[in-house]
Amino acid sequence: MTLIRTKHNRRSFLKISSAAGGGMLIGFNWLVACQPASKEVANVPKEWFDINAYIKIADTGLVTIYSPNPEIGQNVKTSMPMLVAEELDVDWKNVVVEQGHLNTQKYSRQIAGGSQSIRHGWQSLRMAGASARRVLMEAAASQWQVPVSELTTENGIISHKNSDKSVHYGEVATAAASLEVPENIELKDPKDFKIIGKATKNVDGSKIITGKPLFGLDYKKEGMKIAMIIHPPAFGMKIKGFDASSVKSMPGILDVFKVQTAPAEKQWSDTNAFPELVAIVGETTWQVMKAKKALEVDWELESTLESSEGHNLALDKALNSPAEKPARLDGDPDKAFKNAAKVIEKVYSAPFLPHNTMEPMNFFADVTGENAELTGPIQTPESLRKSASDLLGLPEDKINVNMTRMGGGFGRRLYGNFGLEAAAISKHVNAPVKLIYTREDDMTQGTYRPAYKIKYSAALDENNELIGFKLRGVGMNEGPIFANRFPAGTVPHYLAENKSVDSNISTGAWRAPRSNFIAGAEQSFIDEVAEAAGKDPIDFRLELFEKAIKNPVGEKNDYDPERYAGVLKLIKEKAGWGKDMPGIHRGVSAYYCHNSYVAQVVDIALENGQPKVKKIWCAVDCGIVVNPEGAINQIEGGMVDGIGHGMYGGITFKDGVADQSNFNKYSLIRNSQAPEAVEVFFVDNGIDPTGLGEPSLPPIIAALANSMYKATGKRLYKQPFAQKDIVVG
Repeated sequence: MTLIRTKHNRRSFLKISSAAGGGMLIGFNWLVACQPASKEVANVPKEWFDINAYIKIADTGLVTIYSPNPEIGQNVKTSMPMLVAEELDVDWKNVVVEQGHLNTQKYSRQIAGGSQSIRHGWQSLRMAGASARRVLMEAAASQWQVPVSELTTENGIISHKNSDKSVHYGEVATAAASLEVPENIELKDPKDFKIIGKATKNVDGSKIITGKPLFGLDYKKEGMKIAMIIHPPAFGMKIKGFDASSVKSMPGILDVFKVQTAPAEKQWSDTNAFPELVAIVGETTWQVMKAKKALEVDWELESTLESSEGHNLALDKALNSPAEKPARLDGDPDKAFKNAAKVIEKVYSAPFLPHNTMEPMNFFADVTGENAELTGPIQTPESLRKSASDLLGLPEDKINVNMTRMGGGFGRRLYGNFGLEAAAISKHVNAPVKLIYTREDDMTQGTYRPAYKIKYSAALDENNELIGFKLRGVGMNEGPIFANRFPAGTVPHYLAENKSVDSNISTGAWRAPRSNFIAGAEQSFIDEVAEAAGKDPIDFRLELFEKAIKNPVGEKNDYDPERYAGVLKLIKEKAGWGKDMPGIHRGVSAYYCHNSYVAQVVDIALENGQPKVKKIWCAVDCGIVVNPEGAINQIEGGMVDGIGHGMYGGITFKDGVADQSNFNKYSLIRNSQAPEAVEVFFVDNGIDPTGLGEPSLPPIIAALANSMYKATGKRLYKQPFAQKDIVVG
C-alpha cells in the first residue's frame, strides 16, 4: 500500500455538481502531489505531472470518468480511466467514459506524444480515485456514526463490517462533497488490483465498428461550410497570383481567397512549410473538390528546389566530416582504433517518411469577433489554442478546443497547422467551416520523418573484445543520435557525433522520433560486429550489458543494463533461440526508448525468393501493464508498422516536388505481407508503468534485416529493403 500526501485543501479538490438530482463532481489538479518515483521521472519537465480529470457520480451510483488526453488509437481513453476506477473501487461495468476537452484549469499535459500518458498519470490518476473513495466513506461514516476504519468498499458499495448497513456511492455523493480531503491518502498495493492488469475492451470499440460519429471527419454543425486548401506544388515555391472569377461562379462555391495561417510567435508545433495558401469555401465536399481542381494558380520561386540526389550528397558530405563538438566522448577512441585487430565500418540510411494516417487532416472552426470554437483530431490541443489566440487576436479563454477521436496520428497531429488553417478560413468567411485535406494535400504538405544517414565503426582487439565504438549521424533538419544510449556505457572508448543538414522540406516527429531509424541501424551493426567477433548475436549483447552492470563507462547512460539484458534473456528463452528450425531464418534485436525495453526475434522463410515473416517473438519491459489487451494491440501495431515502413516506405523529391502523392505510388504494408503470428511476453517486475505506444516499432526493423541476412547472406544498409538485391534465386 502506498501513502500519498494530497497537499491540497478541500476547495482545490471538490466541487458541487450543478446537475439535477445532486451528486458529486470531483476534479483533481495535483502538480505538487505526485512524488517522482525515480531520478528518471524527476528529470521530466515538471508540468508534465499536472494531471487533471473528473469523476462525476450520479445519485444513482453511475460513475462518469472523463479522460483528459487525446485518443489516437493508443487506447488511453480506456486505460487512464481504469487507473481512476481502480482506486475509486467501482465496478467497471458501471463506469461511463467521456472525452474531456481542453481545459488547463482542470487538466494539464493534454498531449498525445512520447508514450507518456500512463507513465505521468500513474500516481495522480490513482490518487484522484482514492481520494474520492475516501470522502465517500467519510460521508457514510458520518451518516451511520461509525469510524471510517470499520467501512469497506467494493464495486461502488460502502459496507459497515459490524452491521448489515450498506450504501452505494450515489446515495452519499452530495454529503461527501462538503467534506475535507484527508491530508494523506492510501493507494492500493498492486496485488490488490481488480481492474488494472485485466484485459479490458476499448470503451469506443462498439461505436467504432458500428460507424458512430467519433472522428473529426464525422463532425457536423448546422450552417457549416466545407473548405479545402491549395498549397504550392513544390517546397521552395510560393503563391504569385490566381484568377478566382471562373471558379467562384461554379455551383455551391462561396469564396476563393488567399489566407495567411502562421502565428506571429511560432511554437515548435507550428512547423509548416506552406503558411500562405489558397482557400476555397463551398456548400459540399464534392463542389469544393471540383473547384479545387479547376482553379489555376501561378507560382513563383522563393528558395531552392531540392531533390533527393542533392539531399544524399549533402548528407554524405556532412557524414564525412567531424562535428564541431562531440555529443559524447569516453576514453581515447582514436588510439583504440589505431591498435585494433579488426575494424568494422558501415553506413546506414533511411528516406523521408510521410505519416499517412488513415483519416486525412481535417478540422472544424467557428470563429466570431468574440470567441472561437475549434473541434477536431489534434495531439496538442493546448499548443493549438495558444497559436490560434495569436493568429486570431483572441484571448485564450475565448477559444474552446474540443478533441475528437483520431484516425491515426503517429506524430503528424502534433503539428496543428490544419487547425489554424480552419480558424483563419472561418474568420475570413465569418461562418463555421470544416477544412478537409485530400490525401495528396497531406502527403505533399511536409512535416515528414527526416531522411537520415549514420556511420558506425567498431574496433575489436585480438581477443575479439569490443574496445572502441564510433558513430556519426546526420539528418535533414535534425541529427538522429541519442549519445547516451547503448552501446554507450559498455565500451571503454566511445565517440558519438550528431549533425544536421538544413532543408526547406518541413520535418517533424514520426512515431518513435529518431529511434525509428537509429534502432534499426544500430542493432543491424551490432549483429555484424558480433559475427566479426565470432559470437552469437544474443550472447554478444549480453556480454556488453554484463560489462555495463559490473563496470559501467560514464555516468550518463540512459538505460538500465539489467532490465535491458532481461528482455534479451526472456526472448532467448521464449523463442527457443539456437534450436534448429529448417527453412526458418532468425534475426534478433533489442532497443530502449520511451523508458521501456523491447527485444524481438523475427522468423522468416523465403517464398519464391522473397522473405515472408512467419512469426515475431517479442519481450517487453514496460513496468505494470494497465490493460493487457490494449498493450498487446499497441505492440503488434508498432511491429507491423515498422516492418511496413522498413520494407516499403519512402518519399523522394525532384525539384522540390514529392514523387509520391498517393497510395498508387506509395506502398503501405498489405495484409498478405503482415506477420503470420505474433507472441508477446511482458516482464512482470511491479515497476511503475513506462511508455508503450512507440517502443515496439524501432527494433523490429533490425530484427527483420538480421533475419534477411541469415536467409540471403546479404546485409541490408539502405531502407526501404524491398529491393531487387534481397531476391534469392
